Amino acid sequence: MHAHDQTPGPGSGPDVHNATTTERGSFSVARCACGWAGPARRSRDRARTDAADHMAHRTPAAAPGGA
Repeated sequence: MHAHDQTPGPGSGPDVHNATTTERGSFSVARCACGWAGPARRSRDRARTDAADHMAHRTPAAAPGGA
């Protein structure tokens, strides 16, 4: 795991929003404690923007297995 990766803290659940970014290979992904995940991006900045947009709009959790 990279030093800048973050994991959701205590109080995680479907109603809690704590969006962070992680790296998987050459891709950055925004994820939230509520279960939402943004698309894989090659740009860290774009993944951070996805996370910020999610936090601002409180997007409902995606259905399991959904895109």
